Amino acid sequence: MTFDDMFIYKKINTIKEYLKEIQDFFKTSDSEILREAGKIHIGERLFQLIVDAILDINQHFIKELDLKLTEDFQGTFDTLAENKILPQEFAIKISGVVNLRNRVVHDYEKFDQKLFLKEFREEFADFEEYMNYIEKYLEKK
Repeated sequence: MTFDDMFIYKKINTIKEYLKEIQDFFKTSDSEILREAGKIHIGERLFQLIVDAILDINQHFIKELDLKLTEDFQGTFDTLAENKILPQEFAIKISGVVNLRNRVVHDYEKFDQKLFLKEFREEFADFEEYMNYIEKYLEKK
């Protein structure tokens, strides 16, 4: 298998579509979102889909460029930073989305939805920044 730019661009376009949906979602106040259980689940699912697409991109880079394998998904950001695909400081910052994704997916009974919304709003710009770094790398490649 070879490195597939189109795979990456398709994933980026998918993430951009999800981010548009999230922008509309964020027009609603947190209190209104939390009042209706269905609304929070929309945000949770979109967040999961975004992070999963990012992890697909990371794994594609690692596999197809024969980069160092990682023990977990969070480590994929470190590998991309070590190979100058992402800046180190940014990789450290965005890698936390894996923990948040895992809380969304696996810990509903202990999951703080209010905190999730706060963190998601704060991390929204990181997703756009991530795509910018990936696109810049592809342009140089």
